[in-house]
Amino acid sequence: MSALDKVTNTVAFNLIIFSFLLHFVWEFVQAPTYAGMIEMNHWDGIKLCMSATFGDVGFALVAYFITSLVARSRDWVFAPSVGQLLLFLGVGIALTVGFEYYYTNISLRWTYSELMPLVPPLGTGLSPLLQWIFIPLLVLWFIRRQISQPEKELQNDG
Repeated sequence: MSALDKVTNTVAFNLIIFSFLLHFVWEFVQAPTYAGMIEMNHWDGIKLCMSATFGDVGFALVAYFITSLVARSRDWVFAPSVGQLLLFLGVGIALTVGFEYYYTNISLRWTYSELMPLVPPLGTGLSPLLQWIFIPLLVLWFIRRQISQPEKELQNDG
């Protein structure tokens, strides 16, 4: 196996790629739920969505590595327990809630449009919360289909 194959066959690499692709699409789809996004200059909209996507990829990596530490394995994604899935999603949701609160209430980098349903108690937008449920689960599903299971797992099955 080449050095490139060793890198591209890791969970972290695939997590980055699939997270980027799926979150980037979500950022554009949810654009109407953020004030001014529809009227924004095309290039400025792309830069804002790209910035948010990089943040989402960072959240995914943090959630993955925290879950890996707790699971004591980076391969937990191949047969995740309910607790591991909840931890992975919970870390991402906690980061999302914190950053959405900061950007919409403190730095005012963005605001929600009237189309965004708000979730109490902090008034986090529903779309970013749903994003951090559906996209990570899809990412894990893609990773399991993209990467062969670790050899130790295969040996245990045979």
